[in-house]
Parts: sequence; structure tokens; C-alpha cells
Amino acid sequence: MATFLYKLGRSAFRRRRLVALLWVALLAVAGVGAATAPTATSSSFSIPGTEAQRAFDLLEERFPGGSADGATARVVFKAPDGQKMTDPANKAKVERTVADLKAGSKEIAQVVDPYAAQAVSKDGSTAYVSVAYKVNGMELSDASRDALKETGEKAQGQGLTVEIGGDALQSMPETGPGEVVGVVIAGIVLVITFGSLVAAGLPLLTAIIGVGIGVATITALASALDLGSTTSTLAMMIGLAVGIDYALFIVSRYRAERAEGREKEEAAGRAVGTAGSAVVFAGLTVVIALVGLAVVNIPMLTKMGIAAAGTVVIAVLIALTLIPALLGFAGDKVIGRKQRKALADGATDGQGAKEAEKGKGGKEGKPNAGTRWARFVLRRPLLVLLVGVLGLGAIAVPAASLEMGLPDDGVKPTSTTERRAYDLLSDGFGPGFNGPLLLVVDGDKAAADQAVSAIKGLDGLAFVTPPTPNKAGDTSMITVIPKDRPSSAATEQLVHDIRDATGDNVLVSGATAMNVDFSQKMNDALLPYLALVVGLAFLLLMVVFRSVLVPLKAALGFLLSVVAALGAVVAVFQWGWLGGVFGVEQTGPIMSMMPIFMVGVVFGLAMDYEVFLVTRMRESYVHGARPGEAIVDGFRHGARVVGAAAVIMIAVFSGFIGSSEQMVKMIGFGLAVAVLFDAFVVRMAIVPAVLALLGHAAWWLPKWLGRVLPNVDVEGEGLVTAGAPAGATHQGSGSEATEKELVSHRR
Repeated sequence: MATFLYKLGRSAFRRRRLVALLWVALLAVAGVGAATAPTATSSSFSIPGTEAQRAFDLLEERFPGGSADGATARVVFKAPDGQKMTDPANKAKVERTVADLKAGSKEIAQVVDPYAAQAVSKDGSTAYVSVAYKVNGMELSDASRDALKETGEKAQGQGLTVEIGGDALQSMPETGPGEVVGVVIAGIVLVITFGSLVAAGLPLLTAIIGVGIGVATITALASALDLGSTTSTLAMMIGLAVGIDYALFIVSRYRAERAEGREKEEAAGRAVGTAGSAVVFAGLTVVIALVGLAVVNIPMLTKMGIAAAGTVVIAVLIALTLIPALLGFAGDKVIGRKQRKALADGATDGQGAKEAEKGKGGKEGKPNAGTRWARFVLRRPLLVLLVGVLGLGAIAVPAASLEMGLPDDGVKPTSTTERRAYDLLSDGFGPGFNGPLLLVVDGDKAAADQAVSAIKGLDGLAFVTPPTPNKAGDTSMITVIPKDRPSSAATEQLVHDIRDATGDNVLVSGATAMNVDFSQKMNDALLPYLALVVGLAFLLLMVVFRSVLVPLKAALGFLLSVVAALGAVVAVFQWGWLGGVFGVEQTGPIMSMMPIFMVGVVFGLAMDYEVFLVTRMRESYVHGARPGEAIVDGFRHGARVVGAAAVIMIAVFSGFIGSSEQMVKMIGFGLAVAVLFDAFVVRMAIVPAVLALLGHAAWWLPKWLGRVLPNVDVEGEGLVTAGAPAGATHQGSGSEATEKELVSHRR
């Protein structure tokens, strides 16, 4: 592996013009494809295998043209103090609004007059118009949403309080300047890390090119493959994250090789051969995590995972080819002034690094922060381990109270019309009115009446409407209004109670039941997903590190950081701790996909840091260092880079906390704290402490397993012999033979 990548890096360096031209051409082709492709609509949302989905499918079959899963909106009116919505003047205003709604969009299936449907509160202060669309909320056009908003604004100007709720206003959350701020902070961190604008610019430039190619390709294929307009969201987030990380790792290693006095082309080849090997396997772990989302069996989530995995593959290829090509153009401009001066003074054959580290008077300078920290951990490994584990364990405690669900309009800021409409309906009709349940009875009128009798008297039920049969009389719809708000535990229990009280011919559906089923499906998929991702990554890391305990430690550390991050999310968004600091106006259940989403994203980034940091330790160990020396060497070369990469990711994810959308805010907070815990507590503290306590045992591998596992030479053993031609290796069977000799020598 290392030898092949070494040759690839040197080849890209020599043919830099061709390589750069190919990537620019690929970006242009993808851009043209995206610009000329048909506009993609949001792909249909379905949850195969759930009762709510079966109910929707049955409605589509038995109530043709009814748009059972179509988007809905409620235009809520409140009369001024002292007036009622039944007053003739106010009634005339509402009827004009009904007429405007009917003429506002071709996607509207039905507009229900509140006076005909008795949708007026008992005190007469509130009324609402129900609007049903032919397509679901994700497929609804922007023109229809705009027409709905304009109608509401027009009605508002007639002296009534008018607010609009429902999933018809559902759109892609706006995150504000979060991404831009994240990129700006990334640039600042890179400049501080490298001390060179050119070196800082390379990771940003290549990450943007990679994301551009990936997102443009997804856009170009979205209509043909029914990817939908939301598929590129995850690809953009992950592509930007890993693109910066991978380029950062290789540029950093190139600078280190130049500091050792190697020529530019040789330094580029060795950087790709060593750090590039870590990038390849780190990328594979991310791809495993993203493609593994298919086990959840939600088509939209599967498509998002595969698309994001493709963007990660592009980021890896760019790091292995475009980075060395751009290093060829940049030359020594990617190196800091002190190091350039040392090289200009003729420091070669390993003297460059020494000269760059010396202080005034020719004395060795103070060790860097990574070295000092590693030595501290080696002196007190047990203390560091206990503090890290107990600290994360304490933060993880709230995760035991995790309640999953999907946020509704009740958790949106009070500045939004959806939240104000939600509150008006709750005040006028009761909190459960915002989350009606739809029962579908597969049977005649007698079966429907029996279902109504079975559920009457259940706890948490406000009232039940009479059955509405289809034309054939073989299927009926029943609407059930809960007493409590849609996202409450009481409403979820009511869904389960109705299903227990009725037979197999009665299916509970509606947006609230769909959310309950979605949460259950995500919860059921969590353990299989964890087993698949962690299991495959464990096998992959065994190949990388040729060790059993190092991959085990990596997986357990990751689980600890994710559970701690979930604990922090529960404390803030479910319990309300520090909610005011993060702009949480209403606590509620944690988004159903949050645990799986965090596992997929954070696992990939965590393995990036693990592979880059520990591969350098492994490299040092295989080349003759003792276990403690290898840990120090890994931190001396890798801690600054891993720390910078983590700070960049924390900045990028923190930018999403400022969003007005509760879901986006939660995702940004959860990912930011997860990276914080994993990078700075697990990778920087717990990992070296465990390795220090294990000593030589950390790199133990049974002989039979060593013969079975392929030797991919990630540590670059084939590149060790100074001055040897590319591809030269030591005698014996690769790094495995070298390990035996070194361990024997150390003993």
C-alpha cells in the first residue's frame, strides 16, 4: 500500500499540470451536468414495514385521488377581543380567504370551509381552514408555499390574527451563515497551524473542489435516480469535513518530510505513501459508516448515505493526487519561514528538522505541546485514564433518560407563524388538536363502528369522529384527537393503546403515528447499525494496525464519546439545562435519527483522528522505538494536526447551532460536542493512557491471525531504507518480519 501510494504521489507531483487539469475538467463536467439536468424534486418519503406506511398505502388504493399522504396546512384565524369568528364581517373575511386558497395553487386537493366543517372553537374566538395538497410536504413546490403565505398575509391585513401551520410550510432548514463562518474559522486555524497562507489554502481549496464535484454530480443525477433535493445535504457536510482533514494530514506530512531535508518530489511521494495510507483507511471507515445507513431500511436515508460516501471517495482521491500536484506548484511556499531558511542554508540529510527546532545559540528548543502532553500522560497514565473515563461517564448519565421522537411545530421559535398557529389551535381546541390520529379500517361499516367502540374510553383520548367510508363501503377513515400534544409520551402511548385495543384490520396512521413508527424503527436499527459499522471497522483497523487491542480500544473509546455527546444533547434539549444559552425555547424529545446520525458522522471523523495519530505511533514502533517513545513520537508529529482538524470540525458544526430550526440546532450541537469529546478526551488522553499501560501488548497479534491478515504496510516500512529506490523493502516478510526482529532486539 505505502509503496504504491508513494509512486502515485511522485507521479502526481511530476505530472502536476495534467493532474490539475483533469480535476478542473471533472469539476467543469459535473457543473455543466448539474446546470443542464432537470430540476430535482424532493424524493417521496416512506418508511417500509411500518403500520403507518401500510395505512397510507391502503388509503391510496381504496381512496383513489384522496392524497392520503399529501401535505396539509391549517390557516388559523383569531378574532379581535370582543368579537367572534361567527360575526358576519369576520365570516365574510374567512370565506374570501377560502376562495383565495382554492385559486392559489394547482397542487391543492381540497380546501375545507371552517363553518361547514364546524372548525370553530366553542368560545367562537378561533377558527381554522384545512388545506390538503395532492403531494406530500417534501414534494410541494415553492410556488404553492409562496401562494399559501401570500394568502395568509392578505388575510392578516383584514384585521384578524392569521397564522399558518402544518407540513405544507415544510422546507429545507436554513442554517444561516454557519457554513461560511465554519470555513472562515477553518482558514484561520490552518494559518495558525501551518504559519503559511499557501499551506492553509490548499486544504480549503481541495475540499471545496471535492465538495463541488460531489454535490454537482448528485444534482446532475438527482432527477434520473430519484435522489431528491435533500440528498446532497449530508454529502456537503461530510465532504467538507473529511476533505479538509485528509488534505491537512498530507500537507502536514509533506512539511515534516521537507524538514528532514528530502527533495520536494521525494517528500511528496513519502507524504502520500505514509499519511496517504492513513487517509485511505480512514476514508474506508467513513464509507462503511455511511453505506451502513442502508440497514435502517429508509430509502431516503440510504440514498443520503450512499451519496455522502461517494463524496468521501472523491475527497480521498483528491488528497492522494491533487494535493501532491498542488504541492508541486507551491514548492516551499507551504513551509514556514524558519524551515525555509534552514533548508536554504543547506540543511539536508535529516538536519532540517533539527535546525528548525533549535533556539538561539544552537540549543535545542522547547518540545512542542504534543510532546509535553504525551510525556505527562506517560508519567500518570492511570490518573489520566480514570479522569477521562469518569468525566465522560458523568456527562453520559442523562443519555439513560433519552426520549426519541420528531419535533413538531411546538418546538419552533415563537417568532415563526407555525409556532403561533400551533399555540392558537392549542388554546382554542386543546393541545392534541395539533396531532390528530388517522385510523384506517379495512372492513365494512360494522367493522368501523366496532373499532370506534373499542377505543372509546381509552386514557389520553379527547374525542373520536364518526367513520367516513369510501364509495365501495369496504374501507373507512376515523379521526382521533388526543388530549396531549403530538410529541408527548402520553400521545405515543395512546397510539400503542389503540393498536392493542383494535384488530389487525385497523391501522393507525397520520403524521403523529408516522413519527412514532419512525422513532421505533430508528431505535430498532441502532444496535444492528452499531454492530455492522463497529464490527467492519474493527476488522479494517486490525489490518491497519496489525493489532487486536488497538482497534478494540478505538471502538470502545468511540462509543464512550458518542454516549457522552448524547448525554449532553439530552441535558440541553430534553431537560433544558443551559437551554437559554443555546437558544432552546421548548424542550422535547430528541430527534429520532440523532443517535444513528451521530454514530455515522462522528465514527468517521473519530477514526480519521485515530488512524492518523496511532498510525504515526505504529510507524515509530515498527521502526525501532519503544512503546513509550512511539507514543511521544506520534504526538510530536500528529497532535497539532489532529487538534487543528478537530477545532475546524467543531467550528463547522457549531455554525449550525445558530439556526432557528430546532432539528438543525440539535444536530450542530450534538456533532460539535461529540467531536470535542472524541478528539480531545478520547484520542488525546484516553488513547495514549491505554497504550502506555499496555506497552508492547498493545501491538500484540496472534501468529495465526498475522498470517491470515493481509500486510498493507500502512506504516511505510517499504520506504524506510534511505536512498533506496521506490518500492525497496527490508528482507523478510514485510513489516511482520521487521516487527519480530525489533521486538527481539528491544528485549
